[in-house]
Parts: sequence; C-alpha cells; structure tokens
Amino acid sequence: MAFTLPAIILYTVFFVFSVIYGIYYSFTNWNGYAKEYKFVGLNNYARLFSDRVFKRALVFTVEYSAILVVGVITIALILAVILCSKIKQQTFFRAAFFFPATLSLVTIGLVFNEIYYRVIPLIGKSLNIDFLSKNILSSSSTAMWGILIVHIWRSVSIPMVLLIAGMQNISGDLYEAAAIDGANGVQRFFRITLPLLMPVLSVCIILVTKEGLTVFDYITVMTSGGPAGSTQSIAFLIYENAFMNQKFSYAITQSVVIFVLVCAVSYFQFRTTRKED
Repeated sequence: MAFTLPAIILYTVFFVFSVIYGIYYSFTNWNGYAKEYKFVGLNNYARLFSDRVFKRALVFTVEYSAILVVGVITIALILAVILCSKIKQQTFFRAAFFFPATLSLVTIGLVFNEIYYRVIPLIGKSLNIDFLSKNILSSSSTAMWGILIVHIWRSVSIPMVLLIAGMQNISGDLYEAAAIDGANGVQRFFRITLPLLMPVLSVCIILVTKEGLTVFDYITVMTSGGPAGSTQSIAFLIYENAFMNQKFSYAITQSVVIFVLVCAVSYFQFRTTRKED
C-alpha cells in the first residue's frame, strides 16, 4: 500500500481534482485569468447545440477517427500477419516498421509539411501529373487525407507490435489441427487467428479511437485548422477558445463533451468485444 500511495496521490491531484474543477468551471463564465466569475448554469452546454463551428468540428473529429481506426487496424493487422510468417530479415522489418513510433509528433508533422509543400509537387510537375502538382494540404477537400496519411503512418507501429505479441501467444497446435482438417490459410486466419486476437484488437481500437478523437498535434503543425476551417478538430477548437479567444469556461465545456464521447465509445467498444469473446 505504501508503494502505491505516491501514485494514488499524484493521480488524484492531477487527474481527479482537475476533472472535478473542470466540470465546475464549465458551469461558469470564467475567462481563464480573472478572479471573479459568475455561475451560468447550463448556458455553455446549451450554446454548443447552436454553435455551427463546434458542430463542424465534431463531424470532422468523428469522421477522422473512424477513418483512422479502419486504416490503422487494417494495416497493423496485415503487417502483423506478414511479420509473423517465415520471411527473411524479420527482425529488421519489425524494427523498421516500429521506427515511426520513436519520432516526435511535431517533428513528423514538420517533415511531412515540407514533403507535401516541396517534394511531391516537384515530382508531380516533373511527371506532368496534375493531382500531385498541388499541395494536398492547400485544398479543403484533400487536407484531411493529407493529415490522415501521416497519422496512420505513425500510429500503425504500436498496434502492430501488440498484434504480433498476441499472435505469438496462439498455440501452433491449433493451426496444425486445422491444416490436417483441410483448412487453408484464409480459413485459419478467420477461424483461429482473428477470434483469438479479439482482446488485443479491442485494446488497439480503443487506443486508436482515443488518438483520433483527441487529435491536435498534427493539425496544429500542418494546417492550423485550415484551409477555411476544414480540418478543425474539437481538440484544436478547445485550444483556440481557451488560449486565443479567452473563452476558458466554454473551452472546458467542449472538453467535457469530448471526455464523455471518448468514454462512451470506449465503453461501447469494450462491451462489443466482450460479447464477441
């Protein structure tokens, strides 16, 4: 008990108290620095339902998260299957695919910013390909996909490692028995591998969903919410309201909404995978 007490104290002070105070301030008109503020009840929450900017950010965040989960989990699963098979230089490829996880999010965003701005348009003009000749981040219809490519590339690493660990824990006897019964590789994957990976997949999906719903770094570095607000996520909107517009209590209200959303999605996903198990 004594060894866990420091962790409990730190968790209580920096998380539990912060959440409680945040919920309290969401019922006020506090601007973030004034000593005096008024209690406004549910006004901030009611304001969200008529806020077009918030609705647009919410739609973008949900859409972004859904595509991110599908992309990351699909690619991570494919890579895990390949890297668990008998291929040459297996260790090298595992290290290479894990390398993006060691890089800073801001660094990755800045590097890809230059790639999108200089490298790809130069290649597109050289090959006379109109689509590649333009910066993908400069158009409101393609900017989200530019961010998603970077996010998926970086976020595949951790789920891939977890899935590889899960596959290595599956008994080889099951595959041998299935092969004797005449099951091919695809049947063994869907009948043995995938069902036994459900607990690991559940964790991966929840982690990636949380990443998508709270995306901030990539958007800040690469587009700053543009062009024309087309890549403005809820997390970025919270930052703008709190530190640029001095609407701190309203920003906290939006934070409470995204907190509830993450909890609800995680709970639903957990219950779904438990039923599958």
